[in-house]
Amino acid sequence: MLLAAALPARAAEVTADDTAKFLAGMMPSADSPLMPLTKEPAWQRHARFFDNAFGQLEQRQLARIRAWSESHLAAPKPTMFYMFSGPDFLYANAFYPKASTYVLSALEPVGQVPDLSRLPRGALGAALYNVEHSLGSILSFSFFITKQMKTDLRAGQISGTLPILYVFLARSGKTIREVTPIALDDQGKAYYGNENPGPNAVRGARILFTGEGGDKTLYYFSTDLSNSGVKSSGFLKFCSTLAPGNSLIKSASYLLHSGNFTTVRDYILANSATVIQDDSGIPLANYNARQWRFFPFGRYLGPIGEFPGRFQQSYADLFRRAEPINFGIGYRWRTNESNLLLSVKVAEGSLETTSSAEPPPPPPAPRPKKPKPPPPQRGFLWFGR
Repeated sequence: MLLAAALPARAAEVTADDTAKFLAGMMPSADSPLMPLTKEPAWQRHARFFDNAFGQLEQRQLARIRAWSESHLAAPKPTMFYMFSGPDFLYANAFYPKASTYVLSALEPVGQVPDLSRLPRGALGAALYNVEHSLGSILSFSFFITKQMKTDLRAGQISGTLPILYVFLARSGKTIREVTPIALDDQGKAYYGNENPGPNAVRGARILFTGEGGDKTLYYFSTDLSNSGVKSSGFLKFCSTLAPGNSLIKSASYLLHSGNFTTVRDYILANSATVIQDDSGIPLANYNARQWRFFPFGRYLGPIGEFPGRFQQSYADLFRRAEPINFGIGYRWRTNESNLLLSVKVAEGSLETTSSAEPPPPPPAPRPKKPKPPPPQRGFLWFGR
């Protein structure tokens, strides 16, 4: 007993939640080993930078997206799928704040977040700057630039999507409870920690956190979503254990317009109650008009110059009757240039939808009175789907 009393108290551990707050420029818990590092000028500059950047983003976009979601997605499914997401939990949460399970997937590696209290002396400033640089495009334009991510997410001791997910969770007001490596075998069975999933496993991370509505789960998988990639992996089989859900597709490089991504495209259509996308998502021609109702928002100006040949006339026709939005999204990120399509699946054999996430339908046109001579003038043409 005397020996035990003489031993020094065990040092507090650096938790994932404190690490996330620190990387996000927010104060960790008072007893965290990271607290002394908040005195460093590099961290204080970092905190001021993120306070300003996220404050502007909240006013310009995120608060407006949440208000839009509240009006048009009253009861979304518990699961949301976000293919080609990168580490973009920020917009997944803004569009679907009521989801309890988030499944994000892209090519970018999971990476690692080391114990920041043990970084070599003088390395903190460079590590924090790399995090800032990785987030530059999404904070400014609402999307990651893929070529930059390939460099940014592999640089330095803090690498991959995990530190970015940490920042977005912290800045979204979430509390991280547990972070565990996850791997999927070719049948979609999940293995956690050091469990052996066998060869060619899909690697990722599972983050348990607390947010609006209680305990939630975020999965991120680093995986090839092309036809050959999903054929050889168990990723979609794992997703099917959580389906049906709601899907978000944003700034997806028009990959779903390609014949090389038909499997994941068809999967989204088959396993989603609603799909929110910009025009880089699923081509309008691939939706079965008998199974879906379309609600366009914003303006469709066609693809930006980096994606020639992706103009959709049917999309342009649909957006002639679009409702305005007060936020920017996608490649045309300026507010008055952005397009957003909400597609709601219709119940089989019915004109009603499978989910109350559908926005309220417009009131029916008044029944025309029985014409009397002289014949009335020709009325308006009504366009609808």
